[in-house]
Amino acid sequence: MMEPAENPVIAETPPILAPRKRSFLGKLVLWLNFAAIAGLLFSYLAPHISPRVFWPVAFFGIAYPVLLLLNLLFVVYWLLRWKMNFAYSLVAILLGINILNGFVQFNLKKAPVAAKHPLKIMSFNTKLFDLYNWSHNLETRSKIFDLLKSESSDIVCMQEFYNSDKGHFRNLDTLVKFQKAKYSHVEYQVTLRGTDHWGMATFSSYPIVNRGHIDFSTFGNNSCMYTDILVDTDTIRVYNVHLQSMHFSHDDYKFMEALMDIKDVTEMEGSRSIFRRLKWAFRRRAGQVDIIRDHINNCRYPIIICGDFNDTPASYTYHVLSEGLNDAFLETGNGFGRTYYGKFPSFRIDYILHSKEIKAWDFRTIITDLSDHYPITCTLGTSK
Repeated sequence: MMEPAENPVIAETPPILAPRKRSFLGKLVLWLNFAAIAGLLFSYLAPHISPRVFWPVAFFGIAYPVLLLLNLLFVVYWLLRWKMNFAYSLVAILLGINILNGFVQFNLKKAPVAAKHPLKIMSFNTKLFDLYNWSHNLETRSKIFDLLKSESSDIVCMQEFYNSDKGHFRNLDTLVKFQKAKYSHVEYQVTLRGTDHWGMATFSSYPIVNRGHIDFSTFGNNSCMYTDILVDTDTIRVYNVHLQSMHFSHDDYKFMEALMDIKDVTEMEGSRSIFRRLKWAFRRRAGQVDIIRDHINNCRYPIIICGDFNDTPASYTYHVLSEGLNDAFLETGNGFGRTYYGKFPSFRIDYILHSKEIKAWDFRTIITDLSDHYPITCTLGTSK
């Protein structure tokens, strides 16, 4: 008689593992990441939309460095957790690589061989040569003169230029005496008492054959002037630009200091005017650059644009003025392009742009505390 077969051992099938649910904190971090990505993508629209048409997008543009930093932190966070989610922010960052290049550069470019008539250019917002002693140093004006003398530039564009016909601040006479660039074109926007003048100035070591001023129809020291300079047999047009400032009040600056000290809540609560001032300045600059762009389009000479744009590379201002031109910082600059020494915005807001037939090299930002702007300088020339 056959023995009954033993019951076969049937291996138990392991239950299908259900996907692990994200914790509330995990979901929150992911959604914050998506919000940072959305903000960064909105900042890419800022150069292409006039604040006069849709002003909110300009705030994303000026916030670009902060939004970039947030997305970089999310990339690091997800990498440390071995999560593929890092790709979200990484792709968003790479989509805006052209804007990123406007803030930081690494170049090893040297002077082109056989450059024709190389011109050393400087743009400098002098902050009125420290007229009101903001620096609390009576030697600041003399140090600015020493800097200009040591740089020995062929063309110097100054914004926030001040000159007095009497007294200690006879800046125009002093500059013409010691500068290599002795030909001058000065445009005053404000004159008080008939002797004290506020405006802009362009100096050249080559003859000035024509000059003019682009009217913004606004009161203040924001303006644009153009100077036609004869270099040998070639004429170039230099635009000296000082676009709409933020005009922050004393309380606004106290608010920005309070941001560094959360304990000072009272000051933070009383500073809503910053938003209104930014909005107003965005819209005003948009109108100004549209006027300048129309003027540039009718110019038959190679051009150089120098000045204080009061706006970052992620802005409508920069996009309009740089269209069809080269940026000397992008061509030959190095490091972070910060040019503003004040509290806000501490970004690159001073520029040297030029026609494509002109080449740039040796771009430098001169780190100094003589003004709230760093002077910028480069050499421009055309190949023979």
